[in-house]
Amino acid sequence: MCHFKTILLLVFSLTLSVSAISQGNNYVQNYKKFEGLALTPPMGWNSWNKFACNVDEKMIREIADAMVATGMKDAGYTYINIDDCWHGDRDSLGFIHEDPKRFPSGMKALADYIHAKGLKFGIYSDAGSQTCGGRPGSRGYEFQDAKTYASWDVDYVKYDWCNTEGLKAEGAYKTFTAAIRQAGRPMVLSICEWGTDKPWTWGQSVGHLWRTTGDIFNCFDCVEDHGTWKSWGVMKIADKQEGLRQYAGPGHWNDPDMLEVGNGMVVNEDRAHFSIWTMLAAPLIAGNDLRKMSKETVQVLTNKEVIAVNQDKLGIQGFRHSSKDGIETWLKPLSNGNWAICFLNRSEQPQTVEFKWKDNPITDDLSKMELNTNKVTYKVRNLWTKKDVGTTKKDFKTVIPKHDVTMLLLTK
Repeated sequence: MCHFKTILLLVFSLTLSVSAISQGNNYVQNYKKFEGLALTPPMGWNSWNKFACNVDEKMIREIADAMVATGMKDAGYTYINIDDCWHGDRDSLGFIHEDPKRFPSGMKALADYIHAKGLKFGIYSDAGSQTCGGRPGSRGYEFQDAKTYASWDVDYVKYDWCNTEGLKAEGAYKTFTAAIRQAGRPMVLSICEWGTDKPWTWGQSVGHLWRTTGDIFNCFDCVEDHGTWKSWGVMKIADKQEGLRQYAGPGHWNDPDMLEVGNGMVVNEDRAHFSIWTMLAAPLIAGNDLRKMSKETVQVLTNKEVIAVNQDKLGIQGFRHSSKDGIETWLKPLSNGNWAICFLNRSEQPQTVEFKWKDNPITDDLSKMELNTNKVTYKVRNLWTKKDVGTTKKDFKTVIPKHDVTMLLLTK
């Protein structure tokens, strides 16, 4: 009898051990993002820059309509991303719901509408207890929120960093990556941590893009001081990308924030802004009202030849090669041995640019690619005038208006 009891106890303890081991395995998290997404910089639209908290389903549907009607979808824009303030309350089980007044049809219906147009749907949350706009954040609800977004067929999540008292950025973002993994739907994760904790050093396996700075605003070369934080003009943001290019590549991008094209700068400043973002291999996320664009704004945002530089399959971030008298020369190595070169006039008056190709052999230390016109002759095309302008056998000379660019494609 005692022998039988001993056997029973052994069986029982073995069962508990096996149960504990298997249960323990259930708690092992996968902190790696979904691969195969954002192999070129994401292109789309986000509501924040123009509309801030004034979002609702009617406007979002109209923006999706406009993305198709204006030719932006044909130019490569894919994501329709709702930023902050879409949130309603959490229910008794903790699941988040959309604001019923702003989104009466529900997020799933809105996602279906966007998907039916061949576009993708993005949403916003925050690693803290509240979003920057004071709505419910995801802290403590990460796995529920990811499951909810998956049920809504969300394709892209921008995850902000307000009200994150005591949290460490890398750990917080890994938690949300694990939540997306467990939810089972591949979603692009946009790490919006403002560059404070150097996300480029840890974000490559966690997210698909990471903000490198604080917020952009629609000014060419200035700073807006809010007391406890600052907004940065376009050129100030571009300056802050120095030293980061080695962290960018297919599936993992430095994000200098969303575009301000069409939000109040003059057209040459918009063109310069857009050109530098393409040279930086930056995500091209428009932030204007697509329903009310001037012809010039459409021309900037839908220039397919300029966009092709941004979307080059090598995914090499460009770099500032030189700066003199307000003229900056930017270069970006491209596939097939081609190059993009952008001359930027940051000064307050028109400037004459003369570039002697044969006197300027360039080797990019990062990609090991060489631009040497003593060895190779390139065809030269102006990407904004859309005209061929000879070859590198002849020196290049042009006048660039203030706050404007000339952008060239060099093809072998």
